[in-house]
Amino acid sequence: MDGEARRARFGPREAPTTALLTDQYELTMLRSALQAGTAERHSVFELFGRRLPDGRRYGVVAGVGRALRALRQFRFDDESLTFLTENDVVDDRTATWLAGFAFRGQVWGYPEGEIYFPGSPLLVVEGTFAECCVLETLLLSIYNHDSAIASAASRMTLAADGRPCVEMGSRRTHELAAVAAARAAYVAGFDATSNLEAGRRYGVPTTGTAAHSFTLLHRDEREAFTAQLAALGEGTTLLVDTYDVENAVRTGVELTGGRLGAVRLDSGDLSVLAVRVRGLLDSLGATSTRIVVTSDLDENAIASLSGAPVDSYGVGTALVTGSGHPTSGFVYKLVARADSDDPDAPLVAVAKKSQDKVSVGGRKWALRRIDANGVAEAEEIGVGEPPVDDGNDRALLVPLVVDGEIVGEEPLAAARARHAAARAELPIEARKLSKGEAVIPTRWSGAAAPVVNPYAPEGDRA
Repeated sequence: MDGEARRARFGPREAPTTALLTDQYELTMLRSALQAGTAERHSVFELFGRRLPDGRRYGVVAGVGRALRALRQFRFDDESLTFLTENDVVDDRTATWLAGFAFRGQVWGYPEGEIYFPGSPLLVVEGTFAECCVLETLLLSIYNHDSAIASAASRMTLAADGRPCVEMGSRRTHELAAVAAARAAYVAGFDATSNLEAGRRYGVPTTGTAAHSFTLLHRDEREAFTAQLAALGEGTTLLVDTYDVENAVRTGVELTGGRLGAVRLDSGDLSVLAVRVRGLLDSLGATSTRIVVTSDLDENAIASLSGAPVDSYGVGTALVTGSGHPTSGFVYKLVARADSDDPDAPLVAVAKKSQDKVSVGGRKWALRRIDANGVAEAEEIGVGEPPVDDGNDRALLVPLVVDGEIVGEEPLAAARARHAAARAELPIEARKLSKGEAVIPTRWSGAAAPVVNPYAPEGDRA
């Protein structure tokens, strides 16, 4: 049964409302705006990152589908409103407004799996100030987490160079973050997860066999392996480093007549062990038995194993913590607003000028500039007007919500395929794991475009 059929059969068992997954100041701003009479003022908000995580050459957009699901559930029910009023977070007027809340605006965004760079307008949210304002924390919490995981996962699958990667970090993070992490990793090229809720909820393929405790439960490895093979078949993966690796490999091959599916190495010098185990398996006639390695892998460790006879990788802690960058640093800023409360009033660009926290005002459009060889050469962002497509470029913003109706949901497989295509489009330097700047520059166009790029590295702002 594929992921879509699974979802249709079981459905997401999520919280009845996501409205309180937010910061209090979203609602106190709403309360103040309602009192001041500015709550219905036409506004445009933008979700973006000023820079990539230190040393990264590109980022990956993830969490789009989760954000749309969360938006569908963003309703203030009686329990939520009782909590808010009893704790004086909102007054009666604000509570009445929240009781009838439904987002009726427009949202454009980079589709899931797409690549992003400093300044990329990942989401453009347009509507009244009130309805856009209250979504800030919900959108940022999902995008910051999922994009951080996907960005790390993409580096790992690049380093794996076609060898399968399995996400197995559930025991190293919050129980619900683990589900989101498995989904984000799948978008960025991981083949499976050990997390069953990610399989049920999102249709991510699941896998798993046994831990050291299963071996220790039995008198010896022969008894443990016999039990596992009887239950899971000869295609299973045996964990062979509980006691002595060579003896365990010999036992596994003997019990299966050389037809053992795989062995897993979870400790020691994995490169040296993999060479030794591959030689032993081949000498025993188990030439089709695969070698799976785990043990605190990250993209650099995976890259260091590129010359070893390893067939697949299991990654846990480094993946679910963003491999050193557990958040993407995204912000959500008002970039344009009507100059009066008149529904037909023109929009005025607004921007933050704080030191080290500047933003570029104005409604944005974006495209990926592609050269004659099909390689990405720049992130082109138009301020106030779309940048000009020279004939082979890709528009990056797609409609996600139209007049309050969610239109941007898609199968997870589409995001996965999109990521593979977008990453393949990048210059070869994107494959480097060493620290560096964004692999392509962000460029601005339009009458309201900044003269100096505020998101460029120091000394390179032009």
